[in-house]
Amino acid sequence: MSCTWLNPIAAPFALLLMALYKIFQGSPDHESKFAYALALLCIAIIVRVLLLPVQMKSKRGMLKQTRLQPKLAELQKRHGANKQKLNEEMAKLYKDEGVNPASGCLWSFIQMPIMIALFYAIRQPFTLMMRIGDQLWSEVSQTYNESGLIFQKLTELNIELPDPTNFYAELFIAQDISINWDAFKDLGVDGLWRISFFLGNINLAEIPNWKFFWSPETDWTNGAWVSGFILFLLPIISGGMQFVSSHIMQKSTPKPAGDSEKAPGGNLMKFMPLMSVWFGFILPAALSVYWTIGTVLQIAQDTWLNKKYTKILDAEDAEKTIKRMEKEAELEAKRLETERMKAEGLAAENRNTSKRKKQSEKKQGQREKAAEWERKHAPVNEKEEESDPSRVGNRRFARGRAYDPDRYGGVALDEDGGEVGGGEDDNSDSSADDRNADDNSEVSDNNNESNSNDDSDYAGYDNK
Repeated sequence: MSCTWLNPIAAPFALLLMALYKIFQGSPDHESKFAYALALLCIAIIVRVLLLPVQMKSKRGMLKQTRLQPKLAELQKRHGANKQKLNEEMAKLYKDEGVNPASGCLWSFIQMPIMIALFYAIRQPFTLMMRIGDQLWSEVSQTYNESGLIFQKLTELNIELPDPTNFYAELFIAQDISINWDAFKDLGVDGLWRISFFLGNINLAEIPNWKFFWSPETDWTNGAWVSGFILFLLPIISGGMQFVSSHIMQKSTPKPAGDSEKAPGGNLMKFMPLMSVWFGFILPAALSVYWTIGTVLQIAQDTWLNKKYTKILDAEDAEKTIKRMEKEAELEAKRLETERMKAEGLAAENRNTSKRKKQSEKKQGQREKAAEWERKHAPVNEKEEESDPSRVGNRRFARGRAYDPDRYGGVALDEDGGEVGGGEDDNSDSSADDRNADDNSEVSDNNNESNSNDDSDYAGYDNK
């Protein structure tokens, strides 16, 4: 019975598997003990080669993310409380560095569809590999084609047919045909081949028994148990190789600072070994063989790509460091040149200067002018006043900027413009004082006369 909606996906793998099997088997009548396993090996190699560009891109992205962890940790310290700002800065950092955070997850998920497609190709040898499903199945779902030559021959040989709803019905029938090939080789069905699922004495079409050691079906006589034991080991070997592969991948997988559980694909890589063991005990052994071969190839590829891209990224980081240092040196030289031109008054106004910066520079200039004004008009002591003869108290240049006390032979002037010092100066001052006294006496006499006249007027008014 076929699963029609998955057939278009599984068909290319089934055709490739059949083509490789024909190459290694040689002819339909020949029974090979290794053709099927060699076909699986070639498919695993082909799949790895086709997916190599995807794996290379994924590996490069993971290694670059690993190198970004110090910068991401710094962003978390700076914006840890603001998640929105942290996400924006992280997205900006990833964009600037050309890193896709999900690139590592792609490689982990892309293998599962291939496994599913190959599984359906293995379990449907008539429908997908040999393309003769109409000789076995009718158009009605889950029923045999009783008019088909294969069905009639199986009935003639009294071969017990599995239930048509059985998931592995085609596998069981293909094994019966391989055992009774002499009866089917001249049947006249185009495309019918003798498919041997054996790898030596191990039947890869069987499902390993996880209860092998205590199962009553285990035959411990005459060495018959060896093939069953090897089948039991295949899922365990597959899971062990997957564990080694996951360990190698985790070394190159970036882990966010402070939370290693959130590493891209981290939980999936931990789960893959267990999933490989579980699939090995519920699916035909051929899947475990394919998975083991593919995992070994993946380990080799991971080791090679780690060495390759480590050297490449080291060279890129060194080049970036040199460019950054050259840019910093260039900016420092420009800054020093600008400072020199400003000091010499040769620097032109930068039109690209922001309005906020211009306002800040203006305020700084105003503060400097205010500080200069305060320094000039600050209170001075006697020594400063003696050193500046034009100063009077806190008033600078009160006697004039060009004041010189020795200009007229050492004659100094007081605050009122009078001469200070010398005998003649004293006489002139005394005569001036006498004149002032006479003037004051005349003013007082006049005031007395006016006061007496007023008194007489008041007296006359009273007499009236």
